[in-house]
Formats: sequence, structure tokens, C-alpha cells
Amino acid sequence: MNLQLIRDILHNGLWKQNPGLLQLLGLCPLLAVSSTVVNGVSLGLATALVMTLSSGSIAVIRSFVPNEIRIPVFVLIIAVLVTVVQYLMNAYMYGLYVVLGIFIPLIVTNCIVLARVEAFASKNSILPSALDGFAMGLGLTAVLGVLGAMREVLGKGTLFSGIDLALGDGAKDWVLHIIPDYQGFLLAILPPGAFIGLGLLIAGRNWLALRGEQKARNKPAPATAASPEAAQG
Repeated sequence: MNLQLIRDILHNGLWKQNPGLLQLLGLCPLLAVSSTVVNGVSLGLATALVMTLSSGSIAVIRSFVPNEIRIPVFVLIIAVLVTVVQYLMNAYMYGLYVVLGIFIPLIVTNCIVLARVEAFASKNSILPSALDGFAMGLGLTAVLGVLGAMREVLGKGTLFSGIDLALGDGAKDWVLHIIPDYQGFLLAILPPGAFIGLGLLIAGRNWLALRGEQKARNKPAPATAASPEAAQG
């Protein structure tokens, strides 16, 4: 796996094919748990871990699975990995596990995970597949984190609310009160706020992409050296 392939995979996951902003996959958990940064990033990292391990595992066995049963086998592998992640969170991050609730086991049915193992891992070797799963999961985590930050600041006036659920009581002092004595904006933390926030992120991403394309088109072509015949003429 060369450096250019690594760059392409990371660029696809984080920007060009971002599952949250471009493919619009997994919208249910994306909109449901992104009310705070901690909730969004936690579910995003759990999904990224499952995607990395499932893509790598499926790349190992892809040659031995009959085409007719590949989807049930893929779902079974994903379900086992999600169960392991669920039990780990239950054991070591119980408060966060309770907050995220049903959305942890629902990673099994998240179309982002199954789509990537079917589109990429089932056709490529182990390392590129694992990296692709990680990149796609990281891209989703970034969207969940930014959307959660937007909604938390507007809805509560804070950042990192609930971080103690993930890192223990010692992290309570890490909560940032961006807007002191803020009464809150209920719409931001309700489902309509999630749709509005995601729409703004998609619009911002598309604007940046169009701006980059325009700059690339307007960039002057490098000057070429004149041929000896032209110079003599």
C-alpha cells in the first residue's frame, strides 16, 4: 500500500465521499445523538472502531465466502463486533452507554458500515480495507462532532457537556460555558435543529468544494520553455 493510496483513502473518507455530508448514510443516529459533542463523537468513534475491524476482517475472508451468502456473513461479523463494543462501553463507560442507548446496537444496521464492507472491503486486501473503514468512520465522527458542537452551543451555551460520562468525574471541570447565564435555545437540541444544522454543514461543504474547483480552473497554466526553433525565429 503506497503513500498515494493512503492519501486517496483518507481524502475520500474525510472529504470527497464523506458518509455524513455526501453519501447521507446513517442519518438516524447522526441526527438523533448529535445534541452534544460528547454524544456525537462517542458514537462516531464506536462506529469507526466497528468499521475498521469489520472491514479488515471481511477482507481476510472475502475469498472464502460464497457470493450468495456474503451479506448475511458480513452482517454476522458486524454484529459480533458491535456486541463487543457494546459490552466494553457497558463495563467502562456505563453513563455514556445509558445515554446513547439503542443507537449502539443499531450500529449493526447502520448502512454506512454494510455499504463500505460491500463496496470496498469485499474487493480489496486487508490494510486498504481497514484504512478505508477507519477513514469513513472518522469522517462520520467529524460530522457528528461539528454538528454536536453547533447544537450544544446554540441549545445550551456549553461545550463538552457530559464529558464526565466518558472520562469519569474528574473531567467535569472540562465543560466550557461559552455563553454564561444562557437560557438556551430549545430548537437547536430538538430534531428540527439537527436537520437545520446538517443542512448548513452540507451547504458549507459544497460551497468550499465549488470554491476549490473554481480556483483550480482559474489557476494559470505553468509556462513552458520555448523550443530552440522558436527562439531562433
